[in-house]
Amino acid sequence: MLIRNILHYIKEAFLSIGRNGWMSFASVSVVAVSLFILGTFYLVNLNAEHITAELESQVEIIAEVAEDLTAEEIEQLRVTVIQLPEVEEVRFVSKSEALQRLKERMGEEWVEGYEDEERNPLPHSFEIRTIVPQDVPVVAGKLEKIPGIADVEYGAGVVEKLFRVGSVVRWIGLTFMVGLAVTAMFLIANTIKLTVNARSKEIMIMKWVGATEWFIRWPFVIEGIILGLIGALIPSLLLYYLYGEAVNWSQTNINFLPLLPSYLVIGELIKLLLLLGTIIGALGSALSVRRFLKV
Repeated sequence: MLIRNILHYIKEAFLSIGRNGWMSFASVSVVAVSLFILGTFYLVNLNAEHITAELESQVEIIAEVAEDLTAEEIEQLRVTVIQLPEVEEVRFVSKSEALQRLKERMGEEWVEGYEDEERNPLPHSFEIRTIVPQDVPVVAGKLEKIPGIADVEYGAGVVEKLFRVGSVVRWIGLTFMVGLAVTAMFLIANTIKLTVNARSKEIMIMKWVGATEWFIRWPFVIEGIILGLIGALIPSLLLYYLYGEAVNWSQTNINFLPLLPSYLVIGELIKLLLLLGTIIGALGSALSVRRFLKV
């Protein structure tokens, strides 16, 4: 009996989709367009967060070491710095290594005559990374108070602005995601409601002849699920193709600003869109048919 009812519900759902072709097309179109916009912004937001996090992770502190310290004192100083709770990594950069970096960056003519250790004007230093990038200003303040640290540089002012921009990007992204999701659900529910309205007489007749509420409701719910899945599948396939092309283009033209690889995001996005399409379709149908059952 149960299996026969399920087959009846599925059959009625497909028959309804065929009978109401234009309304079904309208429902699928609204679902597809809404979820395409939502999925596009989801990908944009993910990559904006990724780029912001990458920039934040590159922020480090350069702590110059006092010139009169011995090798043992420098090592003790390194241990002191690494023991700070916010610090993740401390790397010692000698004067000669700093000069070699300058030579590679600027050219040999810029360091000519300074290769000798005594004539090298660059100081020994530590490159320091924090566990949480936002802790950089705090750690810089602590380093300035440690004896043996001559100077601390981390891009004061610029770094704080970067962190503020990153925070604003995350909040704006979250706000737009929620807003688009609510808008999509509203549009889809109202479009499905039009489909149900067109069949209000059929629903009321079935109710009058003694059909139970769920016997009437299930074909609509399954119909909504089918329409929602089709509407979610279309933007999923489009975004799969378009995002792959966007990643390939960015690797060729703007490789300094890389997008997240497709395999990291597209699978989760497709799952999200299919789930949203299913839920929205089922809820939209169930809620829309509800008022016609009260006769």
